[in-house]
Amino acid sequence: MRIVRFQLEGREPARGILDNDDQVLSILGDICGQWAPSGERHPLASVRLLAPVQPPNILAIGLNYRGHAHETGHAIPSAPVLFIKATTAVIGPDQPIVLPAAAPDEVDYEAELVVVIGKKARNVSRQDAASHILGYTCGNDVSARDCQLRLDSQWARGKSFDTFAPLGPWIETQVERAGSAIRARLNGVTVQESHTSDLIFDVADLVSYLSHQMTLLPGTVIYTGTPSGVGHAREPNIYLRPGDVVEIEIEGIGVLRNPVVAES
Repeated sequence: MRIVRFQLEGREPARGILDNDDQVLSILGDICGQWAPSGERHPLASVRLLAPVQPPNILAIGLNYRGHAHETGHAIPSAPVLFIKATTAVIGPDQPIVLPAAAPDEVDYEAELVVVIGKKARNVSRQDAASHILGYTCGNDVSARDCQLRLDSQWARGKSFDTFAPLGPWIETQVERAGSAIRARLNGVTVQESHTSDLIFDVADLVSYLSHQMTLLPGTVIYTGTPSGVGHAREPNIYLRPGDVVEIEIEGIGVLRNPVVAES
């Protein structure tokens, strides 16, 4: 099942279920609890897709693909490397990533599988983790590398500028147990290509670990890490520029597309 958050012109944002890939069936209620169809149906082409969730918290994991740890010269971590992004960074499909005036020069892309929590989780086991997950979506952990790695002593600013947490296009409630191919394209050229089987800590590991550190509220999203191929690790470096288009594609979920603009 694919869960969307959408808006029709002149109306408030709403939730729906994608039917046959081209119809949105509106629903009423709490997607993390009780809900039911409203009876309304809309062609997908007639609605504007929004970020599929408005998270109470955004948790993110660094250095969680073996290939990415290798390309950045880091050892394989012994525990998940946790950081947090501001919720004001969230945008949806086709909304622009804005290069901030405060740090426009070294903004990087990061393709990520994102987990959406559906039921409050606290001190859950790895075996019970799946029962607390609503589904999965595509994410882009946009990062101002100068702030993250050189100018600041921690990652918060470099990861949290407005528009630095694209999510979408929807929440997929079922993914293959064997994992999924994941890739990023910049202006149509593939710049990251890997598979979630390269994760150091898998989804169950992360949900269990994080739930032992803090309460995971319904709607919380977990960016699970990025594979190799980030712009900062390339020679020469590749950073986002106005006019670029970034696409994050995850097998079995879909494609998240965002243009890039300068802050006006």
